[in-house]
Amino acid sequence: MTDVRAADVSIIAAEEDLIDPLVETDSWAIDWAAVAAGTFANAALTLLLLAFGVGMGFSAVSPWSNSGVSTTTFQIGSGIWLIVMAMLASTVGGYIAGRLRTRWRGVHSDEVFFRDTAHGFLSWACAAVLSAAVLGAAATAIVSGVGGSLAQRNANDGGAAAIYVDELFRPAAGASPAPAGGGPAATQATADPATRAEVSRLLLKSFRDRIDLSAPDRAYLTQLVSARTGLAQPDAEKRVNDVLTQAKSDLDKARSAAAKLALWLCAALLAGALAASLAAIEGGQLRDRFGPA
Repeated sequence: MTDVRAADVSIIAAEEDLIDPLVETDSWAIDWAAVAAGTFANAALTLLLLAFGVGMGFSAVSPWSNSGVSTTTFQIGSGIWLIVMAMLASTVGGYIAGRLRTRWRGVHSDEVFFRDTAHGFLSWACAAVLSAAVLGAAATAIVSGVGGSLAQRNANDGGAAAIYVDELFRPAAGASPAPAGGGPAATQATADPATRAEVSRLLLKSFRDRIDLSAPDRAYLTQLVSARTGLAQPDAEKRVNDVLTQAKSDLDKARSAAAKLALWLCAALLAGALAASLAAIEGGQLRDRFGPA
């Protein structure tokens, strides 16, 4: 009987020796609670740093020509601040995600390294989606401020083409001012709302499709400008050409600024992803070294 029991014990010991020590004993490779904690920390710090950047002037340009920073300096400074903000918030979020996750027993060190990296990356990804979906309105309100409200009111008054319509129908020098009660002189010095709306639609279609006005539309616009402002036909044609050239230049500048901002944002997102992953690795290693088993 003793020999049988000794044989059973030896068989069990042999089977235990055959068990791969790298076999994972935990059922979940991702600790979603730790990822969620890192996500919320990242999103909250992003909003905090965004408000701080606006308060320090990283997202504003002085309207006065003799004060403040130039537009180029503003764009570079704002881009650098985007990267710094992403790295700071993502580092804290990734570290929290790595430090709070549970210990994986029976997992190879290389696999632990990969999982910690994944935890940091997931916390960054969730924070990016959360910030875009939930915190977008708050971030827009902080950045836009009063200037955004004024811009919105201007847009409501006539849209993106309103300023160019104003320039087209500006009365010629020496023209008689429009009388308060209206009359023939009013049609010469000003443009009625229906005419302004028609011209706005022509310009907006040209802006949207990125094409020049057709020859008939340009001739019609020249006639309207001449009739409403008192300019001679050649002068009206020159004003139309000047305004359209200025509008295209402004649009090109706006598109260039948007493209540069997109590149800075892409760099900030990549820097945030890298920072979160590295911080999660550090947090996970410290958790395994000092945390409970």
